[in-house]
Amino acid sequence: MLQDRYETDKIFESILKLTNQMDPILSEIDRLLDDEELYQLIRDDFARRYPQTKVTGRNSTPVEVILRMLAVKRLYALSYERTEYQVRDSLVLRQFCRVYLQDVPDDTTLIRWAGLIQPGTLKQFNGRLTELAYQLKVTRGRKLRTDGTVVESNIHPPSDSSLLADSVRVLGRTLVRTKQVLGEQTDLGQKVFRNRIRSVRRLARQVGEAMRRRSEQAKTEGKTAYRKLIRAAEATIEQAQQVLPVLQKQVTDQARKLAQTLSTFIPRAQQVVTQTVRRVLQQEKVPAREKIVSIFESHTDIIRRNKAHKPTEYGHKVWLDEVDGGIVTRWDVLEGNPNDDRQWLPSLEHHIECFGKAPWQASADRGVHSSYNEYQAQLRGVQRVILPKPGRSSEARLKHERQAWFKRGRRWHNGVEGRISVLKRCHELNRCRDHGQEGFEKWVGWGVIAANLRTIGRKVAVKT
Repeated sequence: MLQDRYETDKIFESILKLTNQMDPILSEIDRLLDDEELYQLIRDDFARRYPQTKVTGRNSTPVEVILRMLAVKRLYALSYERTEYQVRDSLVLRQFCRVYLQDVPDDTTLIRWAGLIQPGTLKQFNGRLTELAYQLKVTRGRKLRTDGTVVESNIHPPSDSSLLADSVRVLGRTLVRTKQVLGEQTDLGQKVFRNRIRSVRRLARQVGEAMRRRSEQAKTEGKTAYRKLIRAAEATIEQAQQVLPVLQKQVTDQARKLAQTLSTFIPRAQQVVTQTVRRVLQQEKVPAREKIVSIFESHTDIIRRNKAHKPTEYGHKVWLDEVDGGIVTRWDVLEGNPNDDRQWLPSLEHHIECFGKAPWQASADRGVHSSYNEYQAQLRGVQRVILPKPGRSSEARLKHERQAWFKRGRRWHNGVEGRISVLKRCHELNRCRDHGQEGFEKWVGWGVIAANLRTIGRKVAVKT
């Protein structure tokens, strides 16, 4: 049965008087999370765990405890294991998380409950935080600045040889486990369960060593090793395809999990083989949208932004809207590497939806500029549109951009880079540690929410 919260513990309150008081910022965040609407958003997702979660079964870990522990995790950039340890060890965090003297939920419990929260719920959660920030006069919603960044997936730098090796490794170890599960229940021969992981690792090393030498002989040796590597991958895929139908007929949970693993990774391994043949053997340029750069995080995009220190990034482009007061009102995980100018109108529309009116000032970088975007902003009631034009400009345009209000707006807009830096350094938006597309969106969402909680808490604490 879904439990809302623990009863207040008077013994704990007596002990708490002997310790340090809660940090003022954390105290304000504590009050924010008491909001009933925020609580109900998370509770509704938790209630979907099982059909009768709300009414039957043993008492769950309280919703209030899980919500606050997840907030602590991202506020302090902790792992799930470290979150459990810190809350168990600190009386202040026990008070904040409303655990009192009860057992602190372990990391696996946190992971299971966190997986139930949907990306859309986090966007609604952040929308409610924006409303609270407006009510507390942290923001007035008069200024909007918008910009994009890249959040990387948690993958190693991709190469064709490493992708082939990863494919064989995953399918090979699954075949080994399948042999243990099926035992004597199958007529499949020993060759079907042959493990090629060691030979593939050796071939991948040979490819790497040959590519580093860069001589013509090395290139020939590299291609020979690649052909052997591709044949080994194709043979492993064929083995997995023979085993899969047999597994699907089994009724045990372990067999179903193994079948799901094979169903997921066989198509990805086939895509890796196809792109390697096209790139290495046929010397064909494969478009980025047709490539796979990780068999584990297959949703990962290849993004080139002409950055000198990092010309190619692997992850997703994330678009952020920030208003005066330092509140990030919106994030959007984009598909592929679309042009920045397409994000201007969604940003304006979302701002109008949040605050009921257009911002008095709206700004973005040069990549967003177009006459159409300027016109659409003015049409919606934006008084000061700050979109610097790239390239050479006419005298009239130069005069427009040299006005004092335009320059002030440009200086204010530059602060969005600082906000992005804080999100990456303090709230882990430099690299996503969760798995899958949904996990990626939730990782970004929690990072933004944690940043907004800290911003609101800090500014309200200063006022009081």
